[in-house]
Amino acid sequence: MTLTIEQSAAGKALLSQLPKVDLHVHLDGSVKPETLKELAEEQGLPLHTDSDAELLDQMRVGEQCESLKEYLSKFSFVLPFLQTATAIERIAFEVVEQAAKEKVRYIEVRFAPQLHRLQGLSNHQVIHHVIEGLKRGEEAFGTVARAIIICLRSHPYEWNKDVIEEAARFYKKGVVAVDLAGDEASFPAKLFRQLFEGAQQLGLPVTIHAGEAAGAENVREAITSLGAVRIGHGVRMLEDPEVVALVKERQIPLEMCPLSNIQTKAVSGWDAYPLRHYLEQGIVVTVNTDNMTVTGTTLQKEYELLMDHCGITLNEIVTIVMNGVKAAFLEEAEKQSLIARFKSELAAIGIQV
Repeated sequence: MTLTIEQSAAGKALLSQLPKVDLHVHLDGSVKPETLKELAEEQGLPLHTDSDAELLDQMRVGEQCESLKEYLSKFSFVLPFLQTATAIERIAFEVVEQAAKEKVRYIEVRFAPQLHRLQGLSNHQVIHHVIEGLKRGEEAFGTVARAIIICLRSHPYEWNKDVIEEAARFYKKGVVAVDLAGDEASFPAKLFRQLFEGAQQLGLPVTIHAGEAAGAENVREAITSLGAVRIGHGVRMLEDPEVVALVKERQIPLEMCPLSNIQTKAVSGWDAYPLRHYLEQGIVVTVNTDNMTVTGTTLQKEYELLMDHCGITLNEIVTIVMNGVKAAFLEEAEKQSLIARFKSELAAIGIQV
C-alpha cells in the first residue's frame, strides 16, 4: 500500500470516498423508521408510539444499552410488520439502497426465514422475496447484494433443518451461505453439529455467530465441528490464545461489528476492544454494521470510531476493506471482478493496494 496518511482529519475525509463492503448486516435490524410507519398503516397494525422520536426509541438502542437482551428487544418491536411478501421484499431493497448511499459496493444481508412466517409464508417464499428485493436493489443502485440464511439456536432441529434445505435450493441463486445466530450463552455451538454436518453435505458455506455472548470455545467448535469458514464477531476468542492461534492458522475471517459489540456488552468498552490486537496478530479482520437501524450506524461511522478509540489508521481501514472483499462468499470469477472494481476505485482516489 503506497498511501501513508495517519489518523488525521485528512484521513477521515477520505473515508467517505472509500468503496466499502458489509458482510454482516441483519435484514430486520436495518428497517428505516419511516418505512415501518408506512408498513403499519398499510397493514392496519398499530405502532403504539406517539411521535417519530418515540418510534426511533423503540427501534434503536441508546447510548446506555445495558445488555444483549435489551438490544434484541428492538427486533421484537419490528418483526410483526415484516410478515408479508411485499414488506420483506421492500425492506431488502431498502437495505441495498441505504448501503449504496455509503458507497457499499458489496453487501451480504442475513435473515432468519422462520421469523417471517407468522402470516403463513413458507420458508421458500420468504427467501424468494428477500432475494427479489436484493436483486432489485442491485439493479437500481449497482451494489452487489447476496443473502445469508440464518438458523436460530432456540429453534427446534427440524425447523432449522428445513431452513438449511431451503437455503440449498437457492444456493448460487442469491443465497451464498448459512449462519447460526441467537442466544449463544444458552445454546452453545456443540449442540448444532448434526445440523451443520447436513449443511456441509449440501455444499453450503458456513459462517457462525460465535465469541460474542459466550466464550472462545464456541469459536473453536464453530470452526472444527460446524465447518465455519468465517466467524461472526469473535471478540471473546481472545480469552483463549489457542483459539486465536487456530483462527490465525486457518486464516478465518472475522466479521467484527464494533459499535454493536460495545452496545451489547460483548466487551467492557473500547479499551478492551480487540480489533487492533487481532490485526497485529495477522488475523483477517473485517468491519461491518450488524444492524444499521438498531445500532444507529453506518460503515463510515464504524471506521471513524475505530480511528478515535483504537488508533486505527486509514491504511489499516483500507486493509480491512480489502479483507472484506476477499472474504466475500462469491464464486471465484465474481470475486476477482469485485477485487478489480475495488482496486480501480481506490486507485481513483490515490490509494494503491
